[in-house]
Amino acid sequence: MSRLKTAVLVSGGGTNLQALIDFQTEKGESCPYEIVCVISDTKKAYALERASNAGIPSAVCSPFAVMGEEKAKASDRDTKRLAVSNAVLEKCRDFKVQAIVQAGWLTVLCGDILREYEGKIINLHPALLPKFGGVGMWGHHVHEAVLASGEKESGCTIHLVSAECDGGKILIQKKVPVLPGDTPDSLYERIAPEEHKAIVEGTCLLAESAE
Repeated sequence: MSRLKTAVLVSGGGTNLQALIDFQTEKGESCPYEIVCVISDTKKAYALERASNAGIPSAVCSPFAVMGEEKAKASDRDTKRLAVSNAVLEKCRDFKVQAIVQAGWLTVLCGDILREYEGKIINLHPALLPKFGGVGMWGHHVHEAVLASGEKESGCTIHLVSAECDGGKILIQKKVPVLPGDTPDSLYERIAPEEHKAIVEGTCLLAESAE
């Protein structure tokens, strides 16, 4: 069986990356995907350690790494996003990547990578889109917004990545109740296990659609 060569994009602790690694390890050759590289937009992401521990090649595509410190400091957000996006595309070409999984990745991709990998990039969002999506809606900011709104449920979404931030086709959603007295941390703790299931299901879905 030909496994889907997958790049996982990360920015933080990498618990969702770990879920993908654990599933791949458990299934072995029968896993429908193979993580061929992990790419971070910050050199401080613990996810890079997880990749190293699993023997998976990794790369840092932060604005500083791909543009140089002076140019990155002098550039606006859109310029930095494009530089990072192009660097990620280059890495994906190097590793002959067939699909991309954004697992806690905070840089909004733009430019050629969206065209070259159209329909082959998924993102995990920590809320039930289309609510609580868009620029600035990530991590604890999302959970704070959910609690402030009085919503009765939250969860996570796997969606295809498009030019619109958090705007692509929804593929999978997992729901959890919002409980009285919830804090952003307690809500996250309830959502996190669902994220781990969803990211694996979404990546397997990509592999199935590529067959």
